[in-house]
Amino acid sequence: MRKNMFKKYTILGIITLLFVSVIAACSSASKNETVEKKTQRPIIIQGPMPIEAENFAKRLKNVKEEKSGDFVFYIGTLDNYPVIVAKTGKGMENTAAATALAIERYNPIAIINQGTSGGHDPSLNVFDIVLGKRTVNLGSLKTADKTENKGIDPTIWKPMDLMASEGSAGEDPNAEKPRFYEGDKDLLAAAHAVKDTYTKGKVVDGTIGSADVWNNEVDRIKWFHTKYGTSVEEMEGASAAQIAKAYDVPFLGIRVLSNNKVNGGKYNPNTAAANQEYVYEVVKKYISTMPGKQGRARSI
Repeated sequence: MRKNMFKKYTILGIITLLFVSVIAACSSASKNETVEKKTQRPIIIQGPMPIEAENFAKRLKNVKEEKSGDFVFYIGTLDNYPVIVAKTGKGMENTAAATALAIERYNPIAIINQGTSGGHDPSLNVFDIVLGKRTVNLGSLKTADKTENKGIDPTIWKPMDLMASEGSAGEDPNAEKPRFYEGDKDLLAAAHAVKDTYTKGKVVDGTIGSADVWNNEVDRIKWFHTKYGTSVEEMEGASAAQIAKAYDVPFLGIRVLSNNKVNGGKYNPNTAAANQEYVYEVVKKYISTMPGKQGRARSI
C-alpha cells in the first residue's frame, strides 16, 4: 500500500513539474515577444506641414502623440511594426532639428522624408513622384568676388560643400562642388517594387534639391536643373539627409510634384495626400522585407 502511494505521488510530482515547466516556458516566450516588440527600431516618416503628415498618421494603429518644441511625433504601428510620423515644420532648420531629435529619441532603422515639391524637369507633371536617388542642398552657395558697384550675378555662384572639410569651406577649393546624399538602396528597392500601385502619375528616380528659398524665376529653376540635375525642389530634404548621414541612418526622399513652373503645371494641394498613399505602400513593402534587420534599441 505504502509502495503504491509513493508511486502515485511520484507520478503526480512529475506531472506537476512538467506543467510548471510548460507555464514558465510560455510565460518566457510571451515576455520575450513583448521585449522584442519594444526593441524593434521604428521607421520614421517625415512631413513638413499638416497636409503632408497627418493623412499618413491617421492610417497607423495604436497611435499616441508626443510633442517636443514645435515638432509633433505620431507614434503607432503599421502591420504590427513601429512607425513614427514626424511633423517637422517647414524649412531646413526645422527639419534638421526634428531629424536629430527623432534619431536621438527613437533610434530609427530608416527615415523617409516626403511631401510636395515644385518641378524643375519639364518632362515631369503635377502628381508625378520623384524618388530621391540623390538629394542636394541648393542654398549652400559661394558668390563671385565682386567689388562695389560691380553688380550681382547668381548664375556664376558656385556650389559649396559644407561637409568637405572642418576648415573654412569658403577657402577650400575642394568644397566648391555640390554635396549629393545618396538614397538608401533598400528603401529605393521597396519604392520601385510598389510603383505600379500608384496610378495618379509616373514614379521616377531623380535628384531632389532643397533650400530655404522658394524659386519662382523660371530661368533660375532651369539653371539649377542644368547645373545640379535637379528634378524637383523643396525646403527640407537635404537637411534631413545630412543629419541621417551623420548618424548612419538609411534615408530616402520621396516627393510629389504639386506644381511645375517650367511647363505650366498648376498647383494642386491634393498631391500631398496622393504622395502619402504611395509612401504608405512603400513602408509596407519595406517592412515585409525586413526579417532579421530590426536590430535592438539603444540603452538610454
